[in-house]
Amino acid sequence: MKTIVIAGGCFWGVEAYMSRIDGILGTKVGYANGTKKNPTYNEVCLGDTGHTEACLINYDESAVSLEKILNKFWGIIDPTVSDRQGPDIGNQYRTGIYYTDKKDLDTILKTKDEVQIRYHKPIVTEIEPLSCFYDAEDYHQKYLQKNPGGYCHIDLNNH
Repeated sequence: MKTIVIAGGCFWGVEAYMSRIDGILGTKVGYANGTKKNPTYNEVCLGDTGHTEACLINYDESAVSLEKILNKFWGIIDPTVSDRQGPDIGNQYRTGIYYTDKKDLDTILKTKDEVQIRYHKPIVTEIEPLSCFYDAEDYHQKYLQKNPGGYCHIDLNNH
């Protein structure tokens, strides 16, 4: 099993979208790469903890490649926009790829370079080692499964 953490705006939609990909064993939403230990949703929303709303993905690399996961990710975000995805605005909505295995960096950078040619503006998606990940509150986990009509900025039918 391998792990990658991605941030693509509101984590409800990112988690729901990624959980539908064959080979992904589990997902959970939380707060990544900030400075405050164990932040709450309200603290993250204030924008001064440095965390981004993120989705931790555990996957079976014999069933799905990191490259495929990342290509799906690049397809649901606008990687040229800072601190915003869809109607959600704020530092916690910045895009990012946070790796736990340094060997994944080459694949991450390769997919970024392949995607960059589609854009005139530079990609601003953070690519960093995962420094921390704190699980979001229970009501955020699998939110769109629990609330099928809930808000989502991602087209969940676009697989």
